[in-house]
Amino acid sequence: MASRPVLTAALTALAPISWGTTYAVTTQFLPPDRPLFTGLMRALPAGLVLLALTRVLPRGAWWWKSAVLGALNIGAFFPLLFLSAYRLPGGMAAVVGSIGPLFVVGLSALLLGQRPTARSVLTGTAAAFGVSLVVLKAAGALDPVGVLAALASTASMSTGTVLTKRWGRPAGVGPLALTGWQLTAGGLLIAPVALLAEGAPPALDGRAIGGYLYLALASTAIAYWLWFRGIGRLSATQVTLLGPLSPLTAAVVGWAALGQALTPVQLAGMALAFGATVFGQTGPRPSAVRVGEVASRGNTVTQRRRRSWPKTPAPAAASRSPHARAVPVGAPSTVPPPAGRRPTGSGRAVAGPESTG
Repeated sequence: MASRPVLTAALTALAPISWGTTYAVTTQFLPPDRPLFTGLMRALPAGLVLLALTRVLPRGAWWWKSAVLGALNIGAFFPLLFLSAYRLPGGMAAVVGSIGPLFVVGLSALLLGQRPTARSVLTGTAAAFGVSLVVLKAAGALDPVGVLAALASTASMSTGTVLTKRWGRPAGVGPLALTGWQLTAGGLLIAPVALLAEGAPPALDGRAIGGYLYLALASTAIAYWLWFRGIGRLSATQVTLLGPLSPLTAAVVGWAALGQALTPVQLAGMALAFGATVFGQTGPRPSAVRVGEVASRGNTVTQRRRRSWPKTPAPAAASRSPHARAVPVGAPSTVPPPAGRRPTGSGRAVAGPESTG
């Protein structure tokens, strides 16, 4: 049982690792200066493919919930992230993005009722500092618009992560369908923005088509499925602490495939950020503890109530009315119990919607 959370965290970590390859794929395979079109090609085709595979559409309130989550995790996040990356000096957007775990700690306290711990705050701070050592370069002044875009993209993704944890998913709907809903909604949101800002789509050769296929399938459809699956099984803070693996992967790919050198300071930052990421997965799982506490308290209250009820029901009065009928034992009755009596239950816990995940 102890290995299951470890396996879940390892599979979820594949998502930010694949996102870390985006920079190399974009610079080596895709048309230049088309970040919004790239975001559109990542989200919308992947979402439509998942919708075709799952054949499940949202129902009821999940139409607007999917739209909100798609906007936060995809539709707003992609354009803001690209805008910050273009307007800020090298690596600064990644540094701002690495403080996402601290955003999630605060939002979890507001929306999930999870009290911030010194462990989560220190781990998130250490991860952000390690990432800054890896990607931050001494270059240029900070652009206010770029800084605001970076903060907004981090807040958008963090809010989407926490709301995904809070809302869960509908009964009978798996994470693959939920991923398809969000990618489709986010892609539809990006489409008009890309058309207005960048114009018509560029001409694509075989190299660009291969790059877009990789981003849409491996780095988006599969990666976001693993990400949302992990959100359903781990705490929001644990999932977000895996985010620094993205810039770390980008640095490793740049060194191995693009010939970029790594300094001793960068290596030290990588070790610090990776250590903080691993350490963040070893803490207690707050949701499991709370469920156990609630179950224990519920059993205690049930036992107290049972002790206060009479062990044997009062014998039924003799048929004083000619219209009285005998009711067989175990037969359902539509007559409400007397005001002073409470029907006894089986005492078994009933699984709620949260247990479907």
